[in-house]
This record gives sequence, C-alpha cells and structure tokens, in this order.
Amino acid sequence: MDLNTVASITPARSRDDLRLLGPGVAPLAGGSELFASPRPELVGLVDLLSLGWPALVISDDGLEIAATCTLAALSRLPAVPGWTAQPLFLECCGALFGSFKIWNVATVGGNLCTSLPAGPMTALAVALDAELLVWRRDGQDEVLPASEFVTGNMTNVLEPGDVLRSIHLPLAALRARTAYRKIALSPLGRSGAVLVGRLDPDGGFLLAVTGATVRPELLRYPSLPTAAELRADLDAIGSWFTDPHGAADWRRAVSAVLGEEIRTELEDRSVA
Repeated sequence: MDLNTVASITPARSRDDLRLLGPGVAPLAGGSELFASPRPELVGLVDLLSLGWPALVISDDGLEIAATCTLAALSRLPAVPGWTAQPLFLECCGALFGSFKIWNVATVGGNLCTSLPAGPMTALAVALDAELLVWRRDGQDEVLPASEFVTGNMTNVLEPGDVLRSIHLPLAALRARTAYRKIALSPLGRSGAVLVGRLDPDGGFLLAVTGATVRPELLRYPSLPTAAELRADLDAIGSWFTDPHGAADWRRAVSAVLGEEIRTELEDRSVA
C-alpha cells in the first residue's frame, strides 16, 4: 500500500541518523507490516537497512540476530553442531501468516516490534530466553529479556525514536531440547495459539504461550511438571483474548491440550 503522506525516506548511515525518528517519522526495515495498512500520521521514514548490520553472528556465547535480519535468512542458517534447538527457527518462521515472498522481506525485529499476539518471532525469542538490545532515543543502550518486550496487543516497551538493534539467543538455550505446537482456525489462517516448550540439560522446563494471549506468558519449572501442575498454571493465565482468529475460551482449551502434548513429548525424549 502506498503511504502517500510520506515525503522523505532517509537512509541511515550511523546511529546519529536515528535522531530523525519520532512522532511522524518511523523506522523502515522490511516494510511488510509498515506498508500493509494506511499510516496517515507518517511524514517520513528512516531506512535501517543502510546501516549494514550483519544479519547473523555466531559466537561462543550464542547467536546474535540483527533486528534487520529477514525470516528467510534466519530459517536458512546452516545447522550448528550442538544447537539442538535450532529446528525451532524454521518452525517459528513457518507460523508467520505470509508467503515465501514475505519471508524474504519481513524482519525478525519488525515482527517483534509489530507485537501482534501471533508474532512468531516473539514466540522464538521468549522460548529461548533471548535478550534484546534497544537503542534508546537519548543515546542510551538497554538490554531486556524478550519476555518483557511485548506488553499487549500491538504494544511494547519502545518509545518514539527508540530502535530495536538486535536479539541475542544464549548458548545454553540453543543446546536445549524444544517442542513446538501451533493451531489456527483455518489451514492458512493467522495463528490462534503458538506454544513452545524447552527442556534444558539440567532438567529445567519452560513453556512459552503466545498467539493465544495478548502478551507472552512464560511458565518456568525446575523440572518437568506433572500434567496436573501444568494444566493448573495454564488455567491461571488471565490474558487470553478474543478476536476473529479465535475466542478466548477456545484458546484456553486448545493451549491446555497443546501444552500437555509438549510436556509429554519432551518427557519421552528425555528418557529415550
């Protein structure tokens, strides 16, 4: 969709160029969401791609994903020995409501910043205990857990002029076993619920609930919970919501089923 109120697009060459951001001027990366609907409040864009951030950087302590990294690039990262959780990259990319053409332009950071409940990069980041680097408008850097970034349906901690710089996946999480489940009301519809379970080498268990709740919900245990414990904790979640992609009571019910499937799968794999 044409944004006919935008009068300028500025290629960012350094962090100083981000000072242009603010009310009426938005960051541009892939643009798959930005150009999806009218934005009459916008008069300018600042292109982040011209900053040339490396898309994916592997280090001794994990993986750094640039906010401008496309879903296609993330999904095609060659297998890294010991990263048991790496198949989750492709699984979460597959939860995106969009074609392969969208994968080639949509960015990891853009998906997080759009902050839709069904955002698959939110599911990935939360499930793997990602840390997000935010460049604040005042020049400060802030690192925060992915679980605290999205605050509601299409809301997050960013203020006008702030930019999400990168997503760091820690090595410990990448070495964990994971299990993924997604459900939608139609085969090609937007996700009604996306759940990811993680079983760490030390026996710790985590369940990330997204898509079905207005913000990510994270259940964490020192060891695999019983079916009854997990069901009780899922029932206690209070952020289920209703929209055209599913009713709150349906989302609660299917999340209980999917959560138990994940718990059972990881329990079976732990003794295999």
